[in-house]
Amino acid sequence: MDIKGMVIDDITRAAAFVAMYFVLFLLAKWFKDVFAPYKINDELTKKDNLAIALTMSGYYLATAAIFVGALFGPTQGLKEDLIAVGGYSLLGLVLLNLSRWFNDKIILRKFCDTEQLIKEKNVSVGAVQFGAYLATGIIAAGAVSGQGGNVLTSVIFFVLGQISLFIFSLIYEKFSTYNIHEELLNKNVASGVAFAGNLIALSIIVMNAASGDFVNWQKDIMLFAIANVIAFIFLPVIRLVMDRLVVPGDSLGREIKEDKNIGAGFLEATIAISFAVILTRLI
Repeated sequence: MDIKGMVIDDITRAAAFVAMYFVLFLLAKWFKDVFAPYKINDELTKKDNLAIALTMSGYYLATAAIFVGALFGPTQGLKEDLIAVGGYSLLGLVLLNLSRWFNDKIILRKFCDTEQLIKEKNVSVGAVQFGAYLATGIIAAGAVSGQGGNVLTSVIFFVLGQISLFIFSLIYEKFSTYNIHEELLNKNVASGVAFAGNLIALSIIVMNAASGDFVNWQKDIMLFAIANVIAFIFLPVIRLVMDRLVVPGDSLGREIKEDKNIGAGFLEATIAISFAVILTRLI
């Protein structure tokens, strides 16, 4: 094939996948409109609800992450690739929407997050939902990527990833210098941003463990478990160590709890995500 033919093929392929993502995006919007216990358009436009805007932003980024995850792997031809990517993207989107119950009842289990988002317009809860949705999308991206697996392997690794998020949230609460749920109810946006960043950090490590070609259950689950143990240990330790090093003479925890310093929340989130990216290159 000459260079001109290769360019035409690349343009055709790119256009086809962009069109597929456009359809997936519209489908994601439809899913959310149908299953959300509130009218999204009214919340975004008539009520200018920033908490819902954050939630939807995390949801749409998660959709993009799933699509990118499904794209990974050797090409089998345009038609076959479109079928495979479309099928696994749709699976990931379904799992993402099913995860809403998990995020509502498990991660934010001590209050009704829908009430906080709609009645209170609680931006701190919106920030956590942004992180939870994006983290879920990143985990789903890892679950649907690679070769050798199937729908069953994708679903199982997704479920294992959700369990990892729950366990990590308990560890985060245990080692935190303040009550996470109490701060969220008090509309402490800094605490929501920090928590969201840590959820995303954990999901990056989980994605790295779940992605790639499926070999066999024993080996893949063992590697997944090892990566989780490392994350459960290193991320809290890094948080404790960096708490006082980033702000000499003070601590990020105190800034988040007492001063409700959103900048401190972003710093904690950034540090967690940065170290998570580094850990994925080492484990």
